[in-house]
Amino acid sequence: MSITHLLPGRLGFGTAPLGNMFRAIPDEEAAATVAAAWDQGIRYFDTAPFYGAGLSEIRLGDVLAQHPRDDYVLSTKVGRVVLDETEDPAARDLGEKGGLFEHGRPNKMVNDYTADATLRSIEDSLKRLRTDRLDIVWVHDVAQDFYGDEWLAAYESARTGAFRVLTRLRGEGVIKAWGLGVNRVEPLELTLDLDEPRPDAFLLAGRYTLLDHDRALQRLLPAAAGHDVDLVVGGPYSSGILAGGAHFEYQKAPAEIVTKVERIKALARQHSIGIKAAALQFALAHPATAAAIPGATRPSRIVEDLAALDERIPAAFWTALREEKLISADAPVPTA
Repeated sequence: MSITHLLPGRLGFGTAPLGNMFRAIPDEEAAATVAAAWDQGIRYFDTAPFYGAGLSEIRLGDVLAQHPRDDYVLSTKVGRVVLDETEDPAARDLGEKGGLFEHGRPNKMVNDYTADATLRSIEDSLKRLRTDRLDIVWVHDVAQDFYGDEWLAAYESARTGAFRVLTRLRGEGVIKAWGLGVNRVEPLELTLDLDEPRPDAFLLAGRYTLLDHDRALQRLLPAAAGHDVDLVVGGPYSSGILAGGAHFEYQKAPAEIVTKVERIKALARQHSIGIKAAALQFALAHPATAAAIPGATRPSRIVEDLAALDERIPAAFWTALREEKLISADAPVPTA
């Protein structure tokens, strides 16, 4: 029940930005970014129908179709079906991610975790991605940030629908692994408490980062490791604020977060390291973490990510973060 044997490395490419997240990205720029990831040796790519109502999948598929299918690992998500009819992307109810993909395709999206919708979602994703198979499938966003107080109802629909379908497809060899892809720890904790079905891994975005990791450390990661369920860290830069951007949790960063980031940056400067290196290596330091999948919309960002992965960080930096209570005393950190 692990995916470490599937993943070609500890760094993958998260393609949410290719769905025109925050801004309209020219097709040429999106294609160049995926090509740069490939040229730099990245072979794990994650996407979702939600990212621009299929736009990310289309753009990713156009580039990956130029390469042998056996040469890369591909994951996408279920839980939303993209329709032919259109709507105003800026008017969609996206919970706490309102307006995130207002520059995406105008195709209407329907939230649906039933068995039939799961199968349809996979079929549609295969077409957009121009491939004949998926390696990993995540059940997307069955959590409070999208459904508020109704999230348990959405989760139950997924448990009796998507979970069972994906377990069957894994058993038949149609997919190699499945799990949940969410921005909250509670659905993952709930899933680990189930007797059946058993996921292989979780994709957790934004909840195991330099800025937010206490809750995941308390119960989720020890429990996941005990069940041999791997963690893929999404959003290691916390929506961009840890990589020079202005967003945290997909919105403009509040003052307290900006202040915390400035404190981390100050320590990074004192130790002559980059904050991107600190963020990425911190996310990967926990033994339950199998990979991290930062996103990018420019080819230069890929090179930066790979450099951040290899940058040497002195132990004194991590000690300073702990002393200033900027990271948990219990959080594993990289060893030099």
